[in-house]
Amino acid sequence: MISAGYVRTMAAYNAEMNRRVYGAAARLPDARRHEQLGAFWGSIHGTLCHLLWADQMWMSRLDGWDKPPVGLRQSGGMVQDFDELNARRAAADAALSDWAGRVEDAWLAGELVYFSGSAQREVRRPRWFLITHLFNHQTHHRGQVHALLTASGEQTGDTDLPIIMA
Repeated sequence: MISAGYVRTMAAYNAEMNRRVYGAAARLPDARRHEQLGAFWGSIHGTLCHLLWADQMWMSRLDGWDKPPVGLRQSGGMVQDFDELNARRAAADAALSDWAGRVEDAWLAGELVYFSGSAQREVRRPRWFLITHLFNHQTHHRGQVHALLTASGEQTGDTDLPIIMA
């Protein structure tokens, strides 16, 4: 099982990496951010939208956030304007960090029951397990964006957790 300290560390790491990724993406022309480059969500912009969508969906279950305004299949186009997406990302990261500061070990040990739109059924899982998935999902798709940014000639700086969180 993970600890509350792990949740806080990963929330801080997530916020820092999003800041770096969005900074690199902002240096690209909008057409390049929207260009279909073969990622699962197509483009840099589409993948960043999906990440925000997923964080909103998970946090609606974990902390009562509003659910995203679109379904999973539309998540890559949830926000068309990059500046608006960037602002929403920053606000979500701040809210996620605030939530992480309130997480307690005993709460992590409990279960979450929710309806999965993807599986079309009720799901029951330990909270610690689902939060591990939340951060793993962020890292997975952010890694895709990082590869697309690198291929586009942009850099984010170091991405290693032990160096960033030192």
